[in-house]
Amino acid sequence: MNKLFRITALLEGVSYILLLFIAVPIKYLFNDPSYVKLLGMPHGILFIAYIFFSIAGRYKYKWGYKDFFIISSASLIPFGTFYVDNKYLK
Repeated sequence: MNKLFRITALLEGVSYILLLFIAVPIKYLFNDPSYVKLLGMPHGILFIAYIFFSIAGRYKYKWGYKDFFIISSASLIPFGTFYVDNKYLK
């Protein structure tokens, strides 16, 4: 599970950065929502998978409430999943 969680965290982090820093500016600067539509669904699926793995990991690795909160909420912060991978998943 750890390897799959790490891959999901990496992909979720990359998709979030692409969505936030590439697709959304293109949408509002050039009035072209196609990149948001293209990246939105994969990011949503990866986000749900990341949350699922964080819940499963809480029980498998016996993370306390503080660690679980940090790991779960890291998906809401740009580059947060990279921090989680480096600190908790290696």
